[in-house]
Amino acid sequence: MKNIVFRAFAAVMILMGLLIPKQAFMQEKLQGKITISGAFALYPMMVRWADEFRKLHPGLRIDVSAGGAGKGMTDALGGMVDIGMVSREVYPAETKKGAFAVAVARDAVVPVINAKNPALKDILARGITASVARKIWITEEYKTWNEAFRIKQKIPLHVYTRSDACGAAEIWGKYQGGKQEDLNGSGVFGDPGLALAVKRDPAGIGFNNIGYAYDQTTHRQVEGIRVLPIDLNGNGKIDPNEVFYETMSQITDAIAAGKYPSPPARDLYLVTKGKPAAPAVKAFIKWILTSGQQFVREAGYIRLPDSQLQDQLKNL
Repeated sequence: MKNIVFRAFAAVMILMGLLIPKQAFMQEKLQGKITISGAFALYPMMVRWADEFRKLHPGLRIDVSAGGAGKGMTDALGGMVDIGMVSREVYPAETKKGAFAVAVARDAVVPVINAKNPALKDILARGITASVARKIWITEEYKTWNEAFRIKQKIPLHVYTRSDACGAAEIWGKYQGGKQEDLNGSGVFGDPGLALAVKRDPAGIGFNNIGYAYDQTTHRQVEGIRVLPIDLNGNGKIDPNEVFYETMSQITDAIAAGKYPSPPARDLYLVTKGKPAAPAVKAFIKWILTSGQQFVREAGYIRLPDSQLQDQLKNL
């Protein structure tokens, strides 16, 4: 009797082996190369995703480079790369050219000042509003720190902005009721460059994606610069419920909870020319929307709602 049962069980297992594809038991290993360029905002996250995905597919090469959202979009539409990283909404004209966007995470742009600003304590206590920011970057009505922040010291205001076409400047301009082209100040290329310019100038003010305002190792504010809080209710001071900037976890939690305004919080996108067709590219994007989401928070980004992730998967 036992032999009969054993033979029946063995027959069933053999039949299952014939019916179920081998991929169900062993994940297919991808080969080839994926090229990616674009937004500085998404670059650290993409590097992490690429490293983790290569662990699953050692035969796959993934090249990632930063150069701004504008470059990512141009490279993707021009066929220079497989995927463009874009840290702003996709324009209708880009969609007409074939841009296919997939939202993969969320982050924000924050205003930054030098940690050695002579009036640092008073400035941090007052914070900044969209109206003040507009008078600094767009209309240039404010030329000194005492005009902008009502402090006693008469300190010249050294304003910095991005020189490259990028999502950070676009979303920072949008927060002020404008766009990147409206922002004035000394132009600096890239997120790292702008952070460094402010770090070197005690009278400097600029803006950065949170991945460059906070240290990726310590998750605290980058040495030499301070994130300038946003005065959410416009009462001229930073209230206890507006204090969430000390660590990367605090600011990302505030963004996730909707406490930090949008803009300058925003979604981050991967863009391809048309729906991705190459097996490796499609598999990588699907992995980012599923298993890859486990790395989002620890990298200093905000995970999208599950419903939004599912919508992105359906669109693929």
